[in-house]
Amino acid sequence: MKHDLFCEVCSSKRGINLETLKQVIILAIEIAREGREGRRIGTMFVVGDTENVLKHSRNLILDPLLGHPDSTKLVQDPDARETIKELAQLDGAFVVSDDGVVVSACRYIDAFSDGISLPLGLGSRHMAAASISRHTKAVAVVVSESSVVRIFDDGELISEIIPELWMFARYSSHLEGRISERTEENLTVVSRAD
Repeated sequence: MKHDLFCEVCSSKRGINLETLKQVIILAIEIAREGREGRRIGTMFVVGDTENVLKHSRNLILDPLLGHPDSTKLVQDPDARETIKELAQLDGAFVVSDDGVVVSACRYIDAFSDGISLPLGLGSRHMAAASISRHTKAVAVVVSESSVVRIFDDGELISEIIPELWMFARYSSHLEGRISERTEENLTVVSRAD
């Protein structure tokens, strides 16, 4: 993803490490494009404000990342990325620290719908992403089973990334208000034009 296209998605106003967020978004796009075991999968990444995110979530199963050294759980490490892709088939979210360590997997994120307004058609994963980004200083990245990557900040949907150009012709954006669209390298990004 080219730098100027990426800058439209990732704002530094939240204090999130932009390189970590970029690596998570690229990983989410890879998951959206590739799926796993011949099927499309959905998952969520919550980036930053790790301590508060862990307070607002719990494990659904025993955490498969628990006890492994941080050096083996870096989101930019190719081996860790393949492990994350495998674990994405399980239910729950990944929690990623600001310095790029995937600290936990298979997390159930507390979802509070008060004050959250989502477009019709988005599911519980999106509600959880909006909620956690509203109640913490984290940014949430959701991979839909429809292969669209959505980014939530401060309780709002701020961007949708359509990984395949052919999908765009069949896709209707959920963003409200003025939007901008950019297409580069078989990737379309639709963002709010604030």
